[in-house]
Amino acid sequence: MFGDRFRRVAAKIRISSSMSQIRPLIPLLITAGILIGGNGLQGTYISLRALEEGFSTSLIGLIGTGYSIGFAIGCIYVTRILRSIGHIRTFSAMAAIASAASLAMVLLIDPWFWFLMRLIAGICFASLFATVESWLNAQVTNTNRARTLSIYRVVDLGSVTAAQYLIPAVGIDGFQLFVIISMALTLSLVPISFADRSSPGAPEAIRFDIKALWNISPLATIGCIVVGLTNSTFRSLGPIYAEGIGLTITAVVTFMSAGIIGGVVLQYPLGIYSDRLDRRLIILLATAGAMLAGLYLAFFAGDGEWPNYIGIFVFGAFAMPLFSLCSAHANDHAAEGQHALVSAGMLFFWSIGAIIGPLFASFMLDIFGPRALFIYTAAVLAAFMLYTLQRMTARSGVPADERSMRFKSLLRTSFFFNKLAARPEERKDR
Repeated sequence: MFGDRFRRVAAKIRISSSMSQIRPLIPLLITAGILIGGNGLQGTYISLRALEEGFSTSLIGLIGTGYSIGFAIGCIYVTRILRSIGHIRTFSAMAAIASAASLAMVLLIDPWFWFLMRLIAGICFASLFATVESWLNAQVTNTNRARTLSIYRVVDLGSVTAAQYLIPAVGIDGFQLFVIISMALTLSLVPISFADRSSPGAPEAIRFDIKALWNISPLATIGCIVVGLTNSTFRSLGPIYAEGIGLTITAVVTFMSAGIIGGVVLQYPLGIYSDRLDRRLIILLATAGAMLAGLYLAFFAGDGEWPNYIGIFVFGAFAMPLFSLCSAHANDHAAEGQHALVSAGMLFFWSIGAIIGPLFASFMLDIFGPRALFIYTAAVLAAFMLYTLQRMTARSGVPADERSMRFKSLLRTSFFFNKLAARPEERKDR
């Protein structure tokens, strides 16, 4: 009896200790949730609203490309901004600009103006994510890092999925959703204002060396570009596909959410096997699974809701882990001191693919209709499979017992997330 009571008391003490370690990070996690939800909502809504306003699919793809261009610019320059004015001023400025850009879009319904506003939003969101994740990285300790990371992933999935359903609840027409997005960005300043008042120290400067990254791993470099070409195109043009085959607005949102949720399911199973086997085999398997799901959506899913939900769920399950798998493969070949370069470089190459993909695919949708989206996706993935097979014959894999790092499930939000997800033994050169 006393033993049971002692164990209950000890469990309560552990829970209390865990909560006390996480409590100072709650404002930052709330801020991250607001940003991720607002960004996910804006991406889907802009595509649907642009379609409602009569923009062509190619113009909608151009608007999506604008965001990716801005995101790439933000990734390159945010460290310089943080080092110049600090985390608090960077966050405040970027949140204000992003909020204004969102409201401006309702004042002038013009595709080129929307392209400019989305470019500005891309710069701001890249900077906002980097600021929050750099701040989190500075505040966490080895004892609460894994717990913080788990909460962050739950916040990411929950906020981006839940926010989508504001679209059918509020409606596409009118100014309301623009105002809601602007309010979310403004309110993201509130929890971070209650965070620890001590601003983190300036992050280390990030260098880009494209030639060095290519020499480390051509496969990982091409793989991250492919992820941008395919996954980012799905996020930009997926609503156009779903609306084009006749789904209702609620069904369009559910379709997008199914792909996002599916992306979580196989992250760790594929990652675990990639740590044990030749990582390129798992990259090949994931690419094949995503390609087959794309072919199913293009030729067999038809216009039914559930066949499309299932198809996009499977697509997400195989396609979304590819960025993490390619990053892990690059780290397998990176020398000591090169892992920070790899983290920043893989995000940069993903941005390049995200710039090209929506624009090219949108022209295909204009000519061949909505199903061309997944024909394009399957073709890109099939080409990447062939390249993966070629690289497997050109270079030996790194044995599992010689790898310095294990698989980590990564978000494509900022370079600092990779640092946040790093294990203690992996943080020497980060």
